Amino acid sequence: MSDHYYTQKPSVKSEKQQLETTLRGHKMRFNTDSGVFSKTGIDFGSRVLIEALDLDDAAQVLDVGCGYGPIGITAAMLASKGHVTMIDINERAIELALENAKLNGVSNVSVLQSDLFERVSDLKFDVIITNPPIRAGKEVVHRIFEDGEKLLRPGGSMWVVIQKKQGAPSALAKLESLFAKVEEVTKDKGYRIFRAKKEEKEKPY
Repeated sequence: MSDHYYTQKPSVKSEKQQLETTLRGHKMRFNTDSGVFSKTGIDFGSRVLIEALDLDDAAQVLDVGCGYGPIGITAAMLASKGHVTMIDINERAIELALENAKLNGVSNVSVLQSDLFERVSDLKFDVIITNPPIRAGKEVVHRIFEDGEKLLRPGGSMWVVIQKKQGAPSALAKLESLFAKVEEVTKDKGYRIFRAKKEEKEKPY
């Protein structure tokens, strides 16, 4: 069976390359490799999400399924007085994300190999950002929404990008069942950006 990008230890042969791109007005470079998501270029959905992000400059942010880091590293530039924690199950992606943070001069990040929220379950965040691993299945995607909501501080937000044909309607319904307010921030070429806001007061669990 071939590797998926959510494999913990990709077995596919390493073939590193470097991309150059511009995100939110910053010229950036990213090392990529075989066995990670969107290795040949930053995928369109991630770009739409990055361009839509509205972050407080002191926000504590979690990037779920960070891949080689374009979303989380850009978020760290936007939240320059805050901190971004980047998590992914894929050890090759984690190594690349660490390299790419240094490559782009970003130091306000932590990069952790984590099976979903395993390594951050005791932390709280103002914002969670995810381009969820659709190929891992709806159950995994919905678990990201459910467990992520519990890690948000009251009034915190979850930003999600998802394609209409890959489950946007069911994702929206799930988010609306968990969060006080869900808005579609933007859409482009079938990709939807949802911002789900948590109640201002903490619910008892």
